[in-house]
Amino acid sequence: MSLVKRNDVLFPALMNELFKPDWIGGIQNERTAMPAVNIKENEDNFELELFVPGRDKKDFAVELDDAILTISSEIKEEKNDSKDNYTRREFTISSFKRSFTLPETVAMDKVDATYEGGILKFNLPKKEEALPKPKRMIELK
Repeated sequence: MSLVKRNDVLFPALMNELFKPDWIGGIQNERTAMPAVNIKENEDNFELELFVPGRDKKDFAVELDDAILTISSEIKEEKNDSKDNYTRREFTISSFKRSFTLPETVAMDKVDATYEGGILKFNLPKKEEALPKPKRMIELK
């Protein structure tokens, strides 16, 4: 008896692909994927961008609670096809919810957002005390 695990599967990559938990009917379920995010720090603000094409502004719910920014969206679609005695109804729900803990340096009351070209963009300005201070000369006494 051996304690070494044997791989008797002839095509392991194919088997892994077939038995993925998100594999449904020959295609991967893309509707539950989280949107891609870019976060950038500038001198006076942070920029947070989510790539969420195909939605309207009304499809988003944005909440700022203490230092937690939560972005969520849900789209429900219903398609009906009727031919003779056959009726087919398909429901599609596409949703996501992401939360981000903002740094203490963000001025929470000045956070704003825009949605254009499939990109939801947040401007997170830094507090005045967090901004870099210019050099100054100190006079010796």
